Amino acid sequence: MDKSQYKNVFVFCEQREGKLQNVALELLGKAHDLAQDLNQEVYAMLLGHNVKELAGDLIAHGADKVLVVDDECLATYTTEPYAQAIYQIICEQKPSIVLIGATTIGRDLGPRLSARVTTGLTADCTKLEISEEKELWSTRPAFGGNLMATIVCPDHRPQMSTVRPGVMKAMEADATRKGEVIDYKVHFDKSKFKVKVLETVKATDNMVDISEAKILISGGRGVGSKEGFEMLGELAKVLKGEVSSSRACVDAGIIGHERQVGQTGKTVRPQLYMACGISGAIQHLAGMEESEFIVAINKDKYAPIMSVADLGIVGDANKIIPILTEKLKAIVK
Repeated sequence: MDKSQYKNVFVFCEQREGKLQNVALELLGKAHDLAQDLNQEVYAMLLGHNVKELAGDLIAHGADKVLVVDDECLATYTTEPYAQAIYQIICEQKPSIVLIGATTIGRDLGPRLSARVTTGLTADCTKLEISEEKELWSTRPAFGGNLMATIVCPDHRPQMSTVRPGVMKAMEADATRKGEVIDYKVHFDKSKFKVKVLETVKATDNMVDISEAKILISGGRGVGSKEGFEMLGELAKVLKGEVSSSRACVDAGIIGHERQVGQTGKTVRPQLYMACGISGAIQHLAGMEESEFIVAINKDKYAPIMSVADLGIVGDANKIIPILTEKLKAIVK
C-alpha cells in the first residue's frame, strides 16, 4: 500500500433529526489538532436529508471542508445506506485518518466500514495523538479498564478510531472561520437495503444523556440502594441536574448502565460533579476527572476521590444529602 496517497483527517459528523450531536463537535476539535500536527486539513462528512444548513456550525468548530451527502434514504439512520456513502467517500478521497463517535450509531457503523476498506479500527478511544513517525496513536481501556492500551495501524489506511462522547473538548465556535461546503454525490445500491424504519418510538422519561448534563449527582456503593438514589434524585431535581452512578451500583442492578460514569461507562465533563459515597477507583476517575468542579462526600477522608475533589466533605452521604437538599431548596429558585 502506498500510504503517501492518503491524506487529511475525516470526521463522521453525526446528526439526529437535523441536530448535530455534541460528539461531532468534540471530534472536530481533536481532528483540528491532529491535522495541524500532520500539516493537513479537516474534512467533515455530513450525511442526512436537508441538513446542509448545519455545515456552517461544522466549519465554525474546526472543519476546513464539509462533504454534504443529501438523500432521502439518509433521513433516518440505517446501516447500509450510511456505510455505502462513507465507503465511497473513503475510496475516492483516501483519508489518512477517519474518526467516528462511539455512540450507538458509531459503534454500528465503524466496524462495517473498517471491514469494507480492510483496515483496522480502534474502538472506544479516550486519547488520540500523532507519533514522531506521523502515525495515529489511539489509546483505549483494556482488560475491564485495568490497563490502557495504545494501538497503532502501521500497514493499512485509513487509520480508524471511534471516540467516546465527552472525552475530547470541542473548539470554541469561531463564526469568522472560512471553509468550503461541497455537495457530494454518491451512488447507492438500493438492492442491498434490507432494513426499513417504519416508526420511531421515543422514550418518555425525558432523561438527559449524562455526557451532556451540566450538573451530575453521582452515587456509589456508599449510597447503596434504590432509596438512596431516590434521595439523590431529589437533590438533582433541586439543582436541575441528572443522576449518575459508579459501576458498583450498575452491577448491583440499582441503576441502568446508561447512567454509569467511568472507563466502562461514559466520560463526562459537567460544570458540577457531586460524588456521593464513591471511593474513586482509577476507572471511575478516568470518566469524570475533567469536570469543572468536583464535590466529594465520603466517610473516608483518605478515599482516592478526595485527591481530585475541589471540595471534600467527610461524612455519611445518606445523612448529608437530605440536609443539603433542604438547605438548597430555600436558596435555589
